[in-house]
Amino acid sequence: MATKEDNSAVPAASKTSWTSFLKSIASFNGDLSSLTAPPFILSTTSLTEYSAYWCEHPALFVAPAREPDPAKRSLLVLKWFLSTLHQQYCSRSEKLGSEKKPLNPFLGELFLGRWEESEDIGETRLISEQVSHHPPATAYSIVNAKHGIELQGFNAQKASFSSTIQVKQLGHAYLSLTPPGKDRSNPADQEHYLITLPNIHIESLIYGTPYVELEKSTKIASSSGYVSRIDFSGKGWLSGKKNTFSAVLYKESDGEKHPLYTADGQWSSSFTIRDARAKKDVETFTVSSMKTTPLTIAPLEEQDAYESRRAWRDVAQGIERGDMDATSAAKSKIEVAQRELRKKEKEQGIEWERRFFKRVNEKEDHTFMRLATMLDLTHGNGAGIDSDRTGGVWRFDEARAVNASPPYHKLGSEGLGL
Repeated sequence: MATKEDNSAVPAASKTSWTSFLKSIASFNGDLSSLTAPPFILSTTSLTEYSAYWCEHPALFVAPAREPDPAKRSLLVLKWFLSTLHQQYCSRSEKLGSEKKPLNPFLGELFLGRWEESEDIGETRLISEQVSHHPPATAYSIVNAKHGIELQGFNAQKASFSSTIQVKQLGHAYLSLTPPGKDRSNPADQEHYLITLPNIHIESLIYGTPYVELEKSTKIASSSGYVSRIDFSGKGWLSGKKNTFSAVLYKESDGEKHPLYTADGQWSSSFTIRDARAKKDVETFTVSSMKTTPLTIAPLEEQDAYESRRAWRDVAQGIERGDMDATSAAKSKIEVAQRELRKKEKEQGIEWERRFFKRVNEKEDHTFMRLATMLDLTHGNGAGIDSDRTGGVWRFDEARAVNASPPYHKLGSEGLGL
């Protein structure tokens, strides 16, 4: 980590552009995602790939579906969620030296893959799709059919500047499973969990070594009547540790002051789960040392033109070479083609057809609305469902995925300028 005396994290040749970028952020009024970042802070990865961070530990993902006790199931959901935070918000800066600005996905962009685990865990499938561009939103579905568990959801990010970059995450995750001994074909036997997304801010901007810090809180509500609340805090000027959190799990009818379990520690390294009634530790979990299961994706030459790594290949290669002229040209080719396509759709009065997801009226899903009410998301007080800022509420359409193979979209690669 760079110190106040060590500004070597910013390449010497890039210090001027980094300073100019910081000044432009401070004076910018609007969504910061539209700003062009200095070359050395650009990522070769699109935001559509970030959906994979939910399930790089498949054994933890399926564990709740194997637990018969509802309170312990909710605890396993909490443990799985906490285990995802290191991968979602910390692993990139560890690998690359600092957090990079991801590529902004284009409408219809896809990222598809699967995790192959032991025979006991089985295959877990990922489908991620950019379902909205204005406002930008990414939807995803992660399914393990062997254990009857599915995570789906959508998210968008709204970035602004107030002493540092503040990012409000919009959308939610929705986990569904069938408890052991129940009938998977009967919707009434399914259990659901609604998960809100934490807000984030970027630390260490001035030193050119940006990393993500989580703030405020996240909640998880289950249809079995249990609620988890996770409060985040970071390192202050005088005290505290970075990436700190504390969590409580309680039965809704008992209230937050009567927790069944608590958890605290650092989501980037390790945390301890405690049985609040027995007043004893259940487990100390070191997430930073856990091995991740690699995601298997199709070879580049077999991918659809709209799949993320194939579509952004020329851009990524330009960034890796440090050739910003080539990067800009390749990026502009996609952006110009997309603008032309949106213009044509507007003239013809048609809307881009989503491949794997559809908008839904969330009010027709009574289980979802009950969970949203438990989490105070239905009051319109600024912490609501925010469907107007994500292009809608998006759900996976299983029928559209049956026997799906490239080409995934009706329109060919001309929509990408190819």
